[in-house]
Amino acid sequence: MKRIEEHMAFYEAYHRHPLNKLTHFAGIPTIVFSVLVLLSAVSVRVGGAALTPAMLLVAAALAYYLLLQPAFGIGMALFLLPALALAHGVGRQSWGVVAAVFLALFIGGWILQLIGHAAFEKRRPALTDNLFQMVIGPIFLVAELFFLCGYRPTLHDRIRELSHRHDPA
Repeated sequence: MKRIEEHMAFYEAYHRHPLNKLTHFAGIPTIVFSVLVLLSAVSVRVGGAALTPAMLLVAAALAYYLLLQPAFGIGMALFLLPALALAHGVGRQSWGVVAAVFLALFIGGWILQLIGHAAFEKRRPALTDNLFQMVIGPIFLVAELFFLCGYRPTLHDRIRELSHRHDPA
């Protein structure tokens, strides 16, 4: 498993402009929530409890994030767990409602991110070179918030230093 610095440095190389990062702070959570809505629409009964694919995705993602960097993993849990609960509420609606919410949020979130890359970054998204960046994007945003609060400045400096090796320009 790659270290947090390596994942973040690759992502940082494609996200240097502050306004591009801002579009991602709206776009990524919107996309994540849309996927949770869709994956909450189906469930199976296991021992009397309903289990959804959204629950499995959140559990797997949080396990990975906690292994990658525990503090950032806790930050992700503070977003993902309430988002999962809200997504389950939407997922219990009719398929028409679920589909409309999913499509509107998914497409809207991607439009925001693509605007950020085209208008501000003037670079293609990181996932065009590495699809795994879809997993790293959400935790990158949490890390950015932690860094803004002064958490682990040497880690932040190291990520920025390493990001120049991945500069796509």
